[in-house]
Amino acid sequence: MRRFIRIVTTVSVLFLSVSCTKNSGQTPSQIAAALTEIRIGQFGSMTGGEATFGQSTDKGIRLAIDAKNASGGIKGKKIVLITEDNQGKPDEASAVVKKLITQDNVLAVLGEVASTRSLAAAPIAQKNKIPMISPSSTNPKVTKVGDYIFRVCFIDPFQGSVMARFANDNLKVKKVAILKDLKSDYSLGLAEFFSAKFKELGGEIVSEQNFQTGDSDFKGQLTRIRSSNPDALFIPAYYTEVGLIARQARQLGIKAVLLGGDGWDSPKLFEIGETAINGAYFSNHYATESNNLATQNFIKNFKAKYNHTPDGLAAAGYDAAMILINAIETAPELTPEAIRNQIAATKNYDGATGKITINGERNADKDAFIVKVDGKGLKFITLLGP
Repeated sequence: MRRFIRIVTTVSVLFLSVSCTKNSGQTPSQIAAALTEIRIGQFGSMTGGEATFGQSTDKGIRLAIDAKNASGGIKGKKIVLITEDNQGKPDEASAVVKKLITQDNVLAVLGEVASTRSLAAAPIAQKNKIPMISPSSTNPKVTKVGDYIFRVCFIDPFQGSVMARFANDNLKVKKVAILKDLKSDYSLGLAEFFSAKFKELGGEIVSEQNFQTGDSDFKGQLTRIRSSNPDALFIPAYYTEVGLIARQARQLGIKAVLLGGDGWDSPKLFEIGETAINGAYFSNHYATESNNLATQNFIKNFKAKYNHTPDGLAAAGYDAAMILINAIETAPELTPEAIRNQIAATKNYDGATGKITINGERNADKDAFIVKVDGKGLKFITLLGP
């Protein structure tokens, strides 16, 4: 009987505890602010076809958070990073961000790299009024979701324009073909803005072909591109498909210079593309050869922690985390709204990827680095601003 009473009492207490939590009327942001630790959520493609994006970004974010915790945390509270793998899938991105906000009670969210996945998750963060900072989603639609959505990278209208200017002014090419991914918001946007600027500069788009994420055979599209005899082939896509396209293009005898965007930046590009990718150019968030002191300090600290050179995604992840950390530190109170306001007030932050100012559209005003694939590494070519 005593055992039965103890069981009933325990169940009753648990029931009352759950009921009180459910009926407290607190929002996820209010619960997050009351915690004794600062919980930050991260979502990324830790596995899947673009896993190096998520893994590199994660390393940059952890470098920033670990350093801050080692110095005592923020306002006496330790930062706890809760990471969710979206497996490179948009529906998973929305699911894990909902979990981070409603179950893990995070104060803010970092992610994603891919614009399609950021666009899937951003409405959830916006609805719950939890700040979200994308390290490197460049499609302009991402921050248009709402006033709690930010990014620390340039956007595709700028990136596309930069590559068009580089092709015209530096490489002196006049005829360009485009091969874009119909399933990627990033690819479609970048192709559109490159094309518009290149035409404005007097160039000609001689062929525009399509593929879909996950394709591995591009010979049909490349054969049609070959017949248009382009000076350059612009491939606004991610590294897996880019590497395969480069190899198949060279196998078909296409000698056009290959051009692309920041989605190329991965060690896997060299493994997949092999020698076919050599001599190609793409726009990127940073270059290891930059003489910026903040960049070089980041590279030194990253190498000490991980024993290899960081790519642009790691640098962007680091900057996203640091801007969030600075916002939490300077916020008058630990609430998502106060943190959001401090992120929006970021001016001339000296980051691993250069100077960053968050503008009125919650995008980053910054320059783009043009790099060249040189063997199994990248060579800094030039820096282009707006």
